[in-house]
Amino acid sequence: MPDDELLSTHLQELRRGTAVLACLLVLREPNYGYALLDLLDRRGFAVDANTLYPLLRRLEKQGLLTSDWNTDESRPRKFYRTSPDGERLADALSRDWDGLDTAFRALRGES
Repeated sequence: MPDDELLSTHLQELRRGTAVLACLLVLREPNYGYALLDLLDRRGFAVDANTLYPLLRRLEKQGLLTSDWNTDESRPRKFYRTSPDGERLADALSRDWDGLDTAFRALRGES
């Protein structure tokens, strides 16, 4: 088993590459940053806030997410939602993910 630091580094790299897809899938329903962190964590996909917030801003800048401010509550919140371009990317990434999953299963000797 690799040492903890090495394992942590590689796990971080693996998750960094999948965080985009996770956000695009979950944000098919509008949500705001803090709630998104909690939702991802409850679904087994923990993301650090220092990773998530810059990612949301980048995806919005790329046109993959849209956002709206909700000022109805005492504290304004920025809600994000997957855009049509984001939906198309999520579909393409999901297809690739399924292919990779099949390939990894074959590499592990599974059917």
